[in-house]
Amino acid sequence: MNDHQKSREDLTAALRWAALLGLNEGVCNHFSLEVGPDRYLINPQGLHWSEVSTADMLLINGQGEVLEGRHPIEPSAFFIHSWIHRLNPRAKAVLHTHMPYATALTLVQGGRLQWSHQNALRFWGRVAYDDTYAGVALDAAEGERIARSLGGSDILFMASHGVTVLGANMAWAFDDLYYLERACMHQTLATQAAGGKALRSVSEAVCRMTAELARGERQQSELFLASIKRLLDRDQPDWRAA
Repeated sequence: MNDHQKSREDLTAALRWAALLGLNEGVCNHFSLEVGPDRYLINPQGLHWSEVSTADMLLINGQGEVLEGRHPIEPSAFFIHSWIHRLNPRAKAVLHTHMPYATALTLVQGGRLQWSHQNALRFWGRVAYDDTYAGVALDAAEGERIARSLGGSDILFMASHGVTVLGANMAWAFDDLYYLERACMHQTLATQAAGGKALRSVSEAVCRMTAELARGERQQSELFLASIKRLLDRDQPDWRAA
């Protein structure tokens, strides 16, 4: 199997599993994966994540030209992803969703991820916030503004919009996406249960130590994506369809 085919499978598996978990929204939202200089795979416009196969993934360049694929590209997907890839070359995978709990945090004035739970601590020092909502990203200026809001971070909470997660590969990025939603879910549930009381706080030293451990041990991320592929082969064998 060549790297290009493996990349198609990584991207498709992540999309299918995200749909199974309810992290998508209609036929909107988008994942992309760099496969070479100025070459990116991205999911097409108009297909639900639960129905895409490896053959549906589009190969595009930084100008938004579809080099391979049988479907069109969604305009906001191009403007967001092209600029993030351009300004963050170390990030090979870019995942943008309106997943429920993380997006809910972007609707809270001054909403921030709190360092109260182990799932959140893996993101300590890696999160940025774009507190300006400027409408749907349908031009290069807005795409560039969003990309610059990352400021070198891996996670971007986008006010009144959603979240974007960057990773060195699809396994790492998808694992972070999953745990980010879990962290936001736990925070929301804990806040409701607290009845106005403050959530637990973790010392900065422990936050740093935990985050460093998470960054240095990525075997679980690789194993997670591998397990997803096995489950898809068992339950949704059409996902590899050409």
